[in-house]
Amino acid sequence: MNAAEVREFVLETLQEMNYDIEGVDDDSTLGPAGVDLESLAMAELAVRVEDRFGVRFAEEESEELALMTVGEFTKTVAERASNVAGAGQAG
Repeated sequence: MNAAEVREFVLETLQEMNYDIEGVDDDSTLGPAGVDLESLAMAELAVRVEDRFGVRFAEEESEELALMTVGEFTKTVAERASNVAGAGQAG
């Protein structure tokens, strides 16, 4: 799992959720002053990412996620997905 694949999925998902992704790059924050996801939209994005990549976010992480940039978020998801895949292969 690589960050580019996750990033592409995140941007496609944001577009499906009717967010304008023009000008959104790895330095854009997901929350205010960036993509400007509200908490409900952030939760929806997290659920879609969890379903697609098999990763999990704790409820306590929602504020933290909104402060992340697109690049930080995609890297976090890619790392977690690799850990999940690695754990699955260990058995």
